[in-house]
Amino acid sequence: MKTTLETTADPLPEELAVLGERLSAFNDSDVGASRRKALAVFVRDEQGKVVAGISGYTAWGWLYVQWLWVDERLRGQHMAGRMLDAAEREAVARGCHGALIDTFNPKAEKAYERQGYRPFGILPDFPVGRSRVFLQKKLVG
Repeated sequence: MKTTLETTADPLPEELAVLGERLSAFNDSDVGASRRKALAVFVRDEQGKVVAGISGYTAWGWLYVQWLWVDERLRGQHMAGRMLDAAEREAVARGCHGALIDTFNPKAEKAYERQGYRPFGILPDFPVGRSRVFLQKKLVG
């Protein structure tokens, strides 16, 4: 088989879909079906506008929180904790036993630790001057 190597900043969505599908198929055959399912939690204002939210997924018995954002006007009101509680309840209902989140914001790290998350890995200078911290939590049903 003759091949070429291409580097791009503009991959086509269908090409990325091929990677996702093929890797998922490989992983499922290697370690068992992931049962990957999206999970989102939204906080909306009186007009229905999203003012905070979580986006992630559950797979292989774990909740992965990929994005967590809270509008500045709602910060300091334990909104992140309330959203994490909701996501964790749904994850437990889906059969999950653990949760994973990462951050390079020291305030967010402290908020996650208050929720029971514990650091298990650190990447220094990601971004430069900060550390990316990976945290996990055991979920109990």
